[in-house]
Formats: sequence, C-alpha cells, structure tokens
Amino acid sequence: MKEILDATRRAAEAVAMLSDAVCTELLNDLADSVVRSQEVILEANARDLSRMDRANPLYDRLALNPQRLEGIAADMRHVAMLSSPQGKVLEERVLPNGLRLRRVSVPFGVVGVIYEARPNVTFDVFSLCLRSGNACILKGGKDADETNNASVRLIKEVLCKHGVDGNAVNLTPSTHEAAAELLGARGYVDIVIPRGGRRLIDFVRDNAKVPCIETGAGVVNTYFDASGDLSIGRDIVFNAKTRRVSVCNALDCLIVHSSRLGELPLLCGRLAEKQVVIYADGQAYMALEGQYPAALLLHADADSFGTEFMDYKMAVRVVDSLDEAIEHIARYGSGHSESIITEDATCAKAFQKRVDAACVYVNAPTSFTDGAQFGLGAEIGISTQKLGPRGPMGLDALNTYKWLIDGHGQVRP
Repeated sequence: MKEILDATRRAAEAVAMLSDAVCTELLNDLADSVVRSQEVILEANARDLSRMDRANPLYDRLALNPQRLEGIAADMRHVAMLSSPQGKVLEERVLPNGLRLRRVSVPFGVVGVIYEARPNVTFDVFSLCLRSGNACILKGGKDADETNNASVRLIKEVLCKHGVDGNAVNLTPSTHEAAAELLGARGYVDIVIPRGGRRLIDFVRDNAKVPCIETGAGVVNTYFDASGDLSIGRDIVFNAKTRRVSVCNALDCLIVHSSRLGELPLLCGRLAEKQVVIYADGQAYMALEGQYPAALLLHADADSFGTEFMDYKMAVRVVDSLDEAIEHIARYGSGHSESIITEDATCAKAFQKRVDAACVYVNAPTSFTDGAQFGLGAEIGISTQKLGPRGPMGLDALNTYKWLIDGHGQVRP
C-alpha cells in the first residue's frame, strides 16, 4: 500500500499538468478500447458473477454485458467533450490597496474511492478524475475483484500508450486492511468517497482520517398528494421502482394521501407486471387486498419504512396530510431524492422548500437523479451531505480552489 500511495501521489502532479487535448484523446481512446476489449472484461465479470448468488441485490449492479459496456464507453466520450474545471476564475476583485485577488479552481490531487460490486465505477471515477486533473486510488469489493483488475489493466495500457504515468490510477487489494490504510492515508490521499450501501458509508465516515464525502445510500420516497394526477402517478411510480431496482435512486416507499386510497390499486397495478412485493400498512393493505396479487402483498412491519430495498420490493404508507408525508420523509429518508405527485402548486412549493434532500422532484420520478441525466457526464457519486458537494457529483465537485494574490510591494500596516 505504501508503494501504491507514493506512486499515485507522484502521478497526481503530472496529471494536473496534462492538456485538455491529451485528456480528450486519451478518454476517447479508452472508450474505444473498452468496446474492443469487451470480451476480456466480460470474461472477468463472468468469473465474479459465478461466485455471487443471483438473488443478491448486488448481482444486477455487478453484471456487465455489451450494452452496459457501450454505455460506459458513451459516458467516457461525454466526459471527454466536457471542459476541465481546472483554472476557472470563480471570483476576482481588486482591494483598495491594489492587491488583485482571484479564487481559482484546482484539483484535489489524489481521490480515493471505496466501492462495492459496481464495475462501472472504475471507469467513471477514472474518467472524471483525469478530466478534472486528479489521480485516483480505487478500492473495490472482493465481489468485483476480477472485473476491476481487468478494467484497471486496460486503463493503464491506454495511459502508457499516451505517455502518461500509469499510476494515475491504482487499484488496491480488495481487503479490509487495504480500506483501513486508504482511510488513514493522510498526506497521500486528499479526499475519499464511498460508493455503496449504508454500512459501507457509515464505516468510511466513522473511520476516515482523511476528508470524506458521504454518497450513495438512497432511501427514496414518493408522495402521491390529494390532488395528484393518477395517470402521471402510475407512470412515475412504475418507472421510479422498476427501471433499475438496484440503484440508489430507485423508489423504496410510496406515501399516499388517505383521500386517494380508493385509487391505490390503480396506482400500483403495473408493479405486478414486474412481480414487485408490496409491504403495506394497515389502510393500504385493506385497499390492495383482492386487487393486487396475494403472493406479492404483505403487511408492513417496523423495518419496512427506512429500508433501501435494492430489489423488486416497496413499502406503502397512508397519510392524512402533506405535513404527515413530510414528517415521514424526515424520519425515514436518507437525504438522497424525494418526489411529490401533485397538481396543487402550493403543495408543490411547500414540499420542495421543506423536504431536506439533495434532489426534490415535482411530478417526475427520482430515477433522474444521475450525473449523466443532469448533464454532468459520468458521476463520481451522489452526495447526501450538506457541506461541500450535494447531489450528483460531476467534474466541478472534484476541484477545490485556492486564492491567487498579485501585488506590487504592498505591506500590511
């Protein structure tokens, strides 16, 4: 680990000096290489998948196929087209004494990322770090070890082909000891970002000696208001829950105003197509009983609310007011993404103002919480904290800033 840390720190200085043209060419070449070398990556991924139970919610996140690799390549090409945030003048002024002050964006240096069975993260993090002038150290989970190693080998080949230090990206062993060393690498790692579930995020936050950004855990709610449009609501609920169940923006709990209880079977009806299991509170259960497949309808318990299912499962809660819905979200949400379905502009405005989350939607599914969907290119994570970056983190989130002061002999009295 000491060698990896040393090598990455040295490479970071060189990465920060790369021109936009070199970064663009390198990322486009890497995108082409991912498609050309997909057989090698998919074989490694198949070996990882063979060790994981298909029923594991992480299986879908771990699985790669030609379409997903094409998507990864497309994200890298998108990042290649974006402007680097380096050197942007964020603020500028001249003081009365003639000193010229500029606040200018600069790379962090070395970005550490600890992630679980998410092989796309390897390419996303590298492309964003390179374009923003950072080197990166990756610590993946053992479930994706072969996929991650094959991916990093490919990245290093392309780096060397373009005359760039291959240590601009390094992969640590997939052990708990490596994670602990990375979290304690003060002086080597400038910031660490966890990409995974609540347990991983809590572990990183509680043990990091270097600055960290909390990302990823998404306990996501959608509130169907008294004035909600049923047609819009059906589509939003279906998309938010079933588009891809293993991602952090997937719907976990549907909150329904009691005045719309009679329409709950219509609101949830399409979910049966995807065999979604519903954990319903007492009122919701009575409304759905006989209208939703019995094998897929269960009584909610204490653990049903506040759970990030990452599966074809969803809780349903009935409330009597907007206030009660917001109280539910405050208690059980994770600060990731929340949505309201309403035709009442006053309710919509109150919801967006009062709900404490990185992304708050009106009449749209939370499935849009994504760096690419927000036009940021690939994302390095979705921050759920309030200090620093919040929501999908693109290139700008990977730069800090420094003050540049130009004088001509001024001294302070």
